[in-house]
Amino acid sequence: MQKTSARLLSLLSLLQARRDWPGAVLAERLDVSPRTLRRDVDRLRELGYPVRAVMGPDGGYRLDAGTQLPPLLFDDEQAVALAVALRTAAATGAGAGIEDGAARALATLRQVMPARLRHRIDALQVTSVARPAPRPEPQADTGVLMALSAAVQAREVLRFDHAPAHPVDTADTVPEAVPPPRRVEPHHLVTRGGRWYLVAWDLDREDWRVFRADRITPRTPTGPRFTPRELPGKDVAAFLTGRFRGSDGSADWACRGTAVLHLPASAVSPHAADGTVEELGPHRCRLTTGSWSWPSLAAAFCLYDTDIEVVGPPALKEAFAGLAVRCAGAAAERSRPR
Repeated sequence: MQKTSARLLSLLSLLQARRDWPGAVLAERLDVSPRTLRRDVDRLRELGYPVRAVMGPDGGYRLDAGTQLPPLLFDDEQAVALAVALRTAAATGAGAGIEDGAARALATLRQVMPARLRHRIDALQVTSVARPAPRPEPQADTGVLMALSAAVQAREVLRFDHAPAHPVDTADTVPEAVPPPRRVEPHHLVTRGGRWYLVAWDLDREDWRVFRADRITPRTPTGPRFTPRELPGKDVAAFLTGRFRGSDGSADWACRGTAVLHLPASAVSPHAADGTVEELGPHRCRLTTGSWSWPSLAAAFCLYDTDIEVVGPPALKEAFAGLAVRCAGAAAERSRPR
């Protein structure tokens, strides 16, 4: 039989591994009598672990959530995965402003890690390179994220104030009435590109909407429970991608066209993103790609700085004609004396 301290650690590890354990199975796994198992459970309770007896034909035990976070046991794979996640969050913040908290948690975990694992973690260095921006990227408040997530899980109508994308300078404007709070059925909390978004059904506008979490100020209390509606396409990732691409419920671009570029396929492919490049010869290739509008798609083809043959559809040709007019007007404006 193991010593008491080692046996307690083995018992704790088993209780963390699965929700319910029949008492007889636990005693067999630990090679102890039912009486010794009961004593060990009592010792864990004295140490602050909320082990609850489960009633039933076989009887058993369950490790419940308590009012405080007790010490936890991780196997090597779990410890490494947790440390990697914390190091990444400390470097990037994950769009939730948790860099400091993640760094402190990583330091605490690293301190108690065996040397063999600590060396593996220290070998992983993460450098976060921020995208250039005219102003710092807003971070979603952790408390707001928790409130949104709770409403999604509870399926409760959420009321919140939503700040505009571009705040108006009120110094020289007439004060307007405060808009009423938005009322939505929250369905998904999603992170994309370092930002957090709430996908929800807007009750007042009777349509699906995507809200940036950093602009949300939840109101309390939440509203009544609701029965979730079916998201268009049934895939939240495809739905959100489609909204950013200007379509509804589809991950594909709202506008997609094809043109022949007078460049080798090898020169176009690295910059084609999710487009399709077909080689037509040593200095020609066919590119099929998409964008949120026809003018933006025409401009995307122009970025390759080469001769272009439009294949279709007709809307793309019309967009090129409109773009040519605008560009000619811009060139003429610049050539005028100031």
